[in-house]
Amino acid sequence: MNGHTPDRREFLALAGTGLVGAVAGCTEPTASDSIEGSSSHSISQEIDPDKRADGSTYTDVYEAVIDSVAQVRALGAGSPYGGDRSGGQGSGFLVDDTHLVTNEHVVAGADTVDLQYINGDWSATKIVGADFYSDLAVLKVDHVPDEATPLELAAERSVVGQEVLAIGNPYGFEGSMSKGIVSGVNRTLDMPDRTFSFSNAIQTDAAVNPGNSGGPLVNLDGEVAGVITAGGGDNIGFAIPSAVASRVVPSLIETGTYDHSYMGITLSTVDRYIAEANDLPEATGVIVTGVESGDPADGVLRAATPRPRDSIPVGGDVIYAIDGEPIPDRHALSSHLALRTSPGDTIELECWRYGDETAVSLTLGERPPAN
Repeated sequence: MNGHTPDRREFLALAGTGLVGAVAGCTEPTASDSIEGSSSHSISQEIDPDKRADGSTYTDVYEAVIDSVAQVRALGAGSPYGGDRSGGQGSGFLVDDTHLVTNEHVVAGADTVDLQYINGDWSATKIVGADFYSDLAVLKVDHVPDEATPLELAAERSVVGQEVLAIGNPYGFEGSMSKGIVSGVNRTLDMPDRTFSFSNAIQTDAAVNPGNSGGPLVNLDGEVAGVITAGGGDNIGFAIPSAVASRVVPSLIETGTYDHSYMGITLSTVDRYIAEANDLPEATGVIVTGVESGDPADGVLRAATPRPRDSIPVGGDVIYAIDGEPIPDRHALSSHLALRTSPGDTIELECWRYGDETAVSLTLGERPPAN
């Protein structure tokens, strides 16, 4: 032995090799076990503790990213979806030299938030901003290891079939990675105790478990495609896309808050039954099912009423385009508002109203504060 102490990764590789041997039921070699032509060379051989496996492209991405990912521990945090608990745990990643991104639900209500990097360094933090509606939060950290560098948010939108890696701390197991693909895009998530849905979510089959929340979902260039927010089980996990994070995070750093566009309506995607009941030329668009009094759509849009025999909405405005962009369903409307508008903007809506095409202008408001 040369006196070298195996590092953490080498130790795990060595332990894994020993485990394989135990499972395989290895015993002391006999003469019949010897390799033909060499009585002194048996299948059993000395393991070099300084040698590690070559790994793969995924290994390269992991090693380029992992120093910038931290385990987040929130003390005194309340449960994100109701009830009480003594603390929360999740993941986060550096987005610049002094700020780390995580989920709002990881740190919600926390008295103290600390984090630990993969090299063992600890840092105290301060919550500088949090947004309930996008489930994003930003922490200012007291310490960043020399080897940690900010991760870039991907400039390109994710596509189905793209390979991605979820990196974080599931169940507190630091520095974990799982591999998968983007299995869906533009998902709208209805979460418990949240009036508004998460829009534009990325769906992935990469394993996502408690403790992954707030960690990065990265592409093979090591860029953050999304911020992991939830695991639905059955090989379904979700992440807030980089396009949303790139709008929300700078505002949280600068002002501590982010203002979401608001129309003040409830709606349903037009299916063939709604299309037939309203004599629409095709089953596309969203039908307005409610207009909140005093909100931006009040006096601008008309709400449908449920048909008595089957509750199908009839008679309301059907929005099929915003600012010239087709709106085939509620996901498209949420995406347009989230990525292309801000409170105070005036948008042009193309609608079907009582069988006729019409265009109306609506000035967007700001979502009311979360309860």
